Amino acid sequence: MLKKFPPKYSSMPAGKVKIVVFGSYNAGKSTFIQAIDPESRHVEAHAENGDTTVALDFGRTSVHNLQVYLFGTPGQERFEFVRQIISRGMDAAILMVDCSIGIDEFTRNIHLALSDQGIPMAMMLNKCDLSEACPAMARRELPGPLLFEISAQDPESARAALSRFVDSIAGDL
Repeated sequence: MLKKFPPKYSSMPAGKVKIVVFGSYNAGKSTFIQAIDPESRHVEAHAENGDTTVALDFGRTSVHNLQVYLFGTPGQERFEFVRQIISRGMDAAILMVDCSIGIDEFTRNIHLALSDQGIPMAMMLNKCDLSEACPAMARRELPGPLLFEISAQDPESARAALSRFVDSIAGDL
């Protein structure tokens, strides 16, 4: 079970935004950040099912006149302590949802924690390019005003969704 995210201890300097990317294992968090910033950095380990983030992903980009810093979190429950550290001082969050599979408890818990704390959040309904994708199911199970159907493997799709999200929160920063 996810704990409450830490309060915002300090804000980023003016003109800078910290967005933390959450989601289950294999939801597309690293792929999304790499699509936004091809020079992004990540700490990963090889697992049975492929590589997985064990610490964080980091990327940055500019959206209009804002410098956006993206921090990707590991998608396994055992890395809760890492998510707690990375989420300190976040201005907003992205919840990456794999629309080719059902919504898992991990994703529901993150959605609930972010919603309950009023953290500005966008849901990236990922893998919508796959035939088995069902974004309508995700929309029903995880309601929210900012839902974007994307393919994290498509940089144009990822950048357009991020830009629209940043536009929507820019006035609150």
